[in-house]
Parts: sequence; C-alpha cells; structure tokens
Amino acid sequence: GCAKDWDGLTCWPRATFGEVVKVPCFLQRNCTQETYWSEPFPPYTVACGFDEGSSKGPEDQKSYYSAFWRVYTAGYAASVTSLITALIVFAAFRKFHCTRNYIHMHLFVSFILRAVAVFTKDAVLFADETMDHCLMSTVACKAAVVFFQFSILANFFWLLIEGIYLQTLLLLTFVSDKQYVWWFIITGWGAPTAVMFAWVLTRIHRQNTGCWDDDENGLMLWIIKGPILLTVLINFIIFINVIRILVHKLKSQEGGGSHSSHFVRLAKSTLLLIPLFGVHYIVFAFFPESTGLEARLYIELGLGSFQGFVVALLYCFSNAEVSSK
Repeated sequence: GCAKDWDGLTCWPRATFGEVVKVPCFLQRNCTQETYWSEPFPPYTVACGFDEGSSKGPEDQKSYYSAFWRVYTAGYAASVTSLITALIVFAAFRKFHCTRNYIHMHLFVSFILRAVAVFTKDAVLFADETMDHCLMSTVACKAAVVFFQFSILANFFWLLIEGIYLQTLLLLTFVSDKQYVWWFIITGWGAPTAVMFAWVLTRIHRQNTGCWDDDENGLMLWIIKGPILLTVLINFIIFINVIRILVHKLKSQEGGGSHSSHFVRLAKSTLLLIPLFGVHYIVFAFFPESTGLEARLYIELGLGSFQGFVVALLYCFSNAEVSSK
C-alpha cells in the first residue's frame, strides 16, 4: 500500500492499494499501484476555500499561513507588552490593591499565558519546516498542546469570574467581597486544571496519536469545548441579568459616590468583554475544525491575538485612577 505522507499541509495516513482516503476539507487521495498516492482531489483551493477561483498550490498556501503568523505574532506581542505593563501598574501602587484589581490581574495572567502558549506551540511544532508531521509524536509537542488548551480554558474561566464578581457586587452590596477572592482563584485556575487532567487521561487511553493537535473522531475536543461553552452560556445569562439590575438601580436612583463610579466603570468594561469574547467561540464551536478555515484564521488568529491588548486597555489604561497616576 501507500505509506504515511506529509504534503506540507496535511498528514495522510497509511492506506492499502485501491483505498480512497478522506481528510478534513473533504479532500481525497487514491492509493494506486501505478503511482502510489494520487494528487489530492478536489484541489486544496477548492476543497478548503483558501482562494476560491485561483490555482494556488500548497506552497502558496504556506506563504498565506506565514503572513498570518506575522500578524498574530505582532498581536500577541502587543498584548503581552500591554498586559505586563498593566500588571506592574496594579502591583506597584497600593491604591490599586483591591479585590476588583486582583481579579483583573488574574485575567491578565491568563492572557499572557495564552500568548506564551501560542509562541511555545509554534516553536515546538512548526519551527522545523522539514519536520514530518505524520511521524511527530513527542512529549514536548504534546505538552505544548496541553499548555495551549489550558491557557484557552483559563481565559474563559477568568472572564466568567469577572462576570460573577460583577453580579456579586450588584447583589451583595453590604457584604465584604474579600471573602470570595479565594473561591474565585480556586475556580479560575482549578477548573481548567481539572478539565485538562480529564482530557489528557482520555487522550492517553483513547487517542494517543500525533501531538494531540488532531481529533480524528471529533469527540475528544468536546471535553474542552463543553466547559468553555458552559462558561460562555453562564456569562450571557449574567450579561442579561446585570443589565436588568442596572436598569432597575438607575430607575430607583440607588447608590452614589466613588464606589458607584468604580462599579459603573467595571460594569461597562465587563459587559463589553462578555459578548466580544463569547460570540465568535459559539459561532465556530458546533462546526468541524475544517469549516470556515479562512474566517477562523482572521478571527481566532488575527483579531484574537489582540484581545489581551483590549483587556489591558479597558481595565487599566482607560481607568481614570490609573490616568491620574
């Protein structure tokens, strides 16, 4: 038959003579006795929708990916720089040492981890262009993928914590919020750790193939997708509830003073982030990883890389207290 083959974009598994192999994007190759592997059909440009109507081949598509690599590398670099600066600002001034900013700082760290995880994954999996991805299955590359998935989980869980904290301030006005800090920390880091532990054990025993960046049956990834979608759903419920409570408070003209102004700023920032970071994940979650590949590249790699910068801008640099310092 035909041996495994890496064509620069896709890993084709072993096949017997006469067998037709299908991979994501609905590409097919035939294992023939005369020429062994046939050319992919339909072509990549048609099947995966990279450049409809053009005749670009895999080499052109690798250049296309390379351009995106430059964009999201710049985005993550900008995010890390701004987030580290924001962390230093919050840590350096005692005025900013409060529960609200402690939670913001954990969210900043989760975004920094996400950027570092992307850089680590690129360095381990894609630094060597001659690497045959059909044969690559090392502890290092699996660890890089686990770290990457963990950082995404932590991102969404800490955004959920931001939403829960906002609602806590609304509902428990006269109760000290410091008593909830450790519960927030345990949930924000503990829940992603538990989910990743379950995913790693499942991959080891059920699908220990490649670098764990593939998902042949499409079910393993739902161990990660499920909790993320749950956090997004809860945050949208919080989003609606917070708007309802805010409208009620404004009508009754409750509150006032500096605490009220801090709360309003926090509400504006958090209510903006909840739909901003949740909608795109829901749109793509229920489709195969190969669906809408070009749109995924633009949103998840291009725009997604600047999310950390947006968070630092909303919670730190646009803060009137920080500006006054």
